[in-house]
Amino acid sequence: MEIKELYQNLNENMNKKVALKGWIRNHRKQKEFGFIDFSDGTSFKTIQIVYDNKLTEFDEIQKLRVGSSIEVNGIVVPSPAQGQQFEIQAQEIKLLGDCSEDYPIQPKRHTREFLREQAYLRPRTNLFQAVFRVRSVAAYAIHNYFQQRGYVYFHAPLITASDCEGAGEMFQVTTLDLDKIAKDKKVDYTKDFFCKPASLTVSGQLEAESFALAFNKVYTFGPTFRAENSNTKTHASEFWMIEPEIAFCDLEGLMEIEEDMLKNIIKEVMDKCPDEIEFFDKFVEKGLKEKLSSVVNSKAVKIDHKDAVDLLLKADVKFENLPKQGEDLATEHEKYLTNYFNSPVFVTNWPKDIKAFYMRLNDDNETVAAVDLLVPGAGELMGGSQREERYDYLEKRMNEMNVPTCGMEWYMNLRKYGGCVHSGFGMGFERLLIYLTGVENIRDVIPFPRTPGNCEF
Repeated sequence: MEIKELYQNLNENMNKKVALKGWIRNHRKQKEFGFIDFSDGTSFKTIQIVYDNKLTEFDEIQKLRVGSSIEVNGIVVPSPAQGQQFEIQAQEIKLLGDCSEDYPIQPKRHTREFLREQAYLRPRTNLFQAVFRVRSVAAYAIHNYFQQRGYVYFHAPLITASDCEGAGEMFQVTTLDLDKIAKDKKVDYTKDFFCKPASLTVSGQLEAESFALAFNKVYTFGPTFRAENSNTKTHASEFWMIEPEIAFCDLEGLMEIEEDMLKNIIKEVMDKCPDEIEFFDKFVEKGLKEKLSSVVNSKAVKIDHKDAVDLLLKADVKFENLPKQGEDLATEHEKYLTNYFNSPVFVTNWPKDIKAFYMRLNDDNETVAAVDLLVPGAGELMGGSQREERYDYLEKRMNEMNVPTCGMEWYMNLRKYGGCVHSGFGMGFERLLIYLTGVENIRDVIPFPRTPGNCEF
């Protein structure tokens, strides 16, 4: 039997014999009896195993160390202790896998920095049991949301010759001898595997657009890579992105989808992970449940970028970064806006000079049909736009922003071959998890983080 099943059917199993397999999280020994905190990984909750010196293997059981895997046979009985409904009165405890004395994850408080060094073992702690269970449930909720609404799940390529963002911060993929290149001081790409420069993708958006113009509604959900030498709490070199693309959809329709998707994901996580959310609310971010519930129950506000900056300039607040028309918003600006409106905020119609080439130029020729969704307590969570569907406008924007058209003909041709109004957005999965859990560092919501100077495990 699994712990999850035992909790779900507790009344049926009370006073019955059960067999469990799992690991020792803590072992408290007394002269004539002992208590084992037991987990099998199927539930955030643990079970207390009680044993006494009536067992023939009592002396051997007392030697069992934290981290060992064991099999327990015993009776489910009501617990006299406060805070737990039941415990297992052990009739037999077998050692399945011993654990040496130098086991790093002992029953005490460890720093998150230390646990990052033990990333292969940190899922055994309460914090990371909760984080990675929420990650699993949130991923399923995302797929479930789009699948129920008729979206086609599209697998974007991880190796690409296109730089979607145009920033050039991409990991190169090559089979060439780098030592030889360094010696010769030249690169002959005709001898490389793909016969041209290739990189790990920063986004699956461009390819997803081509599928949206065939399937109407598609989404990608997979790893993306940025070679940005940044060591902030919200940047990683490898992270996961959710990127829907929708044909015959303008910016207004896109915002409705963004808000609806976010509320559905939050609600499903709160419904399916109540113990984990309770844990986060108590030990990680006070008020987390209230924050998440308020998003589900509120309606997002919409404000143009120009009006948002005007609001910030009039604010009776001294910002570290002075808000300026035509420039991006800082995190402190985003948090002010969500606090001011006490709800999620859509900031729309951004200055064209600070946005990507594929965003639709507005009639004012100064702004593009772009949108960022800001959420209370975090700031930007999603970024999207109505795509530029006019061939000549797209070509002009690419030239203005020095984005090479050579090699991008296929993307431009989508505007010639039955193009239409279409829109899409991207959401970093780890940023969503930071918001859902209150765990503020991206290194702690991804199993094996890849950051500058770090590629362990």
